[in-house]
Amino acid sequence: MAKPLSAGKLVEVLRAEGLTVHEVRNWRRHNRNSKGPWGPVNGVMIHHTASSGTEGSVNLCYEGRSGLPGPLCHGVIDKKGHVHLVGNGRANHAGLGDREVLRAVVNESKLPADNDTDTDGNRHFYGFECVNLGNGKDEWPAAQKEAVERVSAAICRAHGWSERSVIGHKEWQPGKVDPRGFTMDGMRKRIAQRLRGEGGGGGETKPAPDPEPKPKPRPKPEQPVGHEEFPGSGFFHVGQSHPMIEAMGVRLVEEDCGRYDVGPSPEWSDADRKSYQLWQQRLRFKGKDADGIPGKVSWDLLKVPKSGR
Repeated sequence: MAKPLSAGKLVEVLRAEGLTVHEVRNWRRHNRNSKGPWGPVNGVMIHHTASSGTEGSVNLCYEGRSGLPGPLCHGVIDKKGHVHLVGNGRANHAGLGDREVLRAVVNESKLPADNDTDTDGNRHFYGFECVNLGNGKDEWPAAQKEAVERVSAAICRAHGWSERSVIGHKEWQPGKVDPRGFTMDGMRKRIAQRLRGEGGGGGETKPAPDPEPKPKPRPKPEQPVGHEEFPGSGFFHVGQSHPMIEAMGVRLVEEDCGRYDVGPSPEWSDADRKSYQLWQQRLRFKGKDADGIPGKVSWDLLKVPKSGR
């Protein structure tokens, strides 16, 4: 049970998880709060749009349809893994569901069967629609599923929830089949790995090309011997504090990739993400391979000295 994230905080935690976020029209003030309460929030609900095409799906989720005004969710996840934010507050996405399911989400315990429609889900769940026809044949690209994982982990991390606070619409409301095309148990395993600092590849799915030759940094006697091993992309998230992050920032500044208004600190921040993104671009990574979340290839090339923790 938690107070909903503000619009600004939601954008912050999603981008810090390495997601590309698009803010759609007046989404920060777009909600159904006049029709019922929003919060306390208890979890994240995943859907498929039953539509195709990014623009049309985003417009549908923003505006709604006859008999069901928008927003129809808080964010739309497209096939490229980009997140389009369309609502901030109560949204028409969950409908009535089973109170026993909500109790299990709150307790983060095993989900029971969804047999009843006696509880207002629009009050209690963030909703994310994924662009997919939902016919069992439409492809779920790896980038899109990874975005579902990252979105869910970012919100769970912000609220201190585990992966058991993430459910599918089909697990909430009888008769629903979404999301169709992957299992929620499998997705929750991925989210759990990311929350433990093991999930995701941090982009960099292709070997980096040989970077441009660059001068070797002048040895500094005071630096500890050896370099930090890559801790996993899930290690880098809002709220993470570790001396390794500050050591990374110092190396980025040495490589002229620092984008800090104030010097690097042990606390992971958006300035760290922007600085690391520049380092990835320096290594000729592009697109989601240059999302600002460290991956093993770029990390090994940065050679972060041991922080002496």
